[in-house]
Amino acid sequence: MAENNNNRFGRTQALLGQEKFARLQRSTVMLAGLGAVGGYALEALARAGVGRLLLVDFDRVEESNVNRQILALGSTIGRKKCEVAAARVHDINPACRVETFELFINAETLPQLPLAEADMVLDAIDSLNPKCCLMETLQQRGIPFISSMGAALKTDTSKIRLSTLAETRNCPLARFVRKRLKRRGCDLQKIVCVSSDEAVSVPESALFMEEGASAGGRPRHTMGSLPTVTAVFGLMMANEAILRLSGYKER
Repeated sequence: MAENNNNRFGRTQALLGQEKFARLQRSTVMLAGLGAVGGYALEALARAGVGRLLLVDFDRVEESNVNRQILALGSTIGRKKCEVAAARVHDINPACRVETFELFINAETLPQLPLAEADMVLDAIDSLNPKCCLMETLQQRGIPFISSMGAALKTDTSKIRLSTLAETRNCPLARFVRKRLKRRGCDLQKIVCVSSDEAVSVPESALFMEEGASAGGRPRHTMGSLPTVTAVFGLMMANEAILRLSGYKER
């Protein structure tokens, strides 16, 4: 076990220090959403040496995911994202304990998740209702979390930043989330999120209808996105989680 850690995670341990790296190894992170943002967050958490991962996603890998999702390959199309993710984590770190939950998050399914066991939750959900439901529940229970706002249509990675939900700008998803959570009595100043301040001029071609893209296989409006931007969102979420969980950065 020690030799494995030294070989695989020596550079992480060298930076954080032995004690802080050990804290990271003892940490449990829940990741909700294994798509464009969540997949890259998962990659970083696994490579950093996080000891236990709780992965939540109801979906399967589709061909349309290949342009931006790290879990989407020719060999994984059609497979469950949770299954693909668990296999990838174990290939990176065989010692990591991975538990998967193949469900669509809503008020009825949330009780099935062991939220209390998570030291931190990363919210990479792209649907408004499930996202707000999870965020509201986490804040009510006092469980630390970091949430991703909208990465679609953005191109300038220098505009991506970590802030509170109250401080987000030029993000339609964040605006809808703020409005909904404020009505529910949530403290927006205490919600940490990754968002982009970039103001975009949307070309008509960037918005289209994608068949079977939503829960239940119904068509929905889809927005164009770049793999570089969604990757930065996910990596920033994971970086903040790593620093906080290890104690390298105060929460």
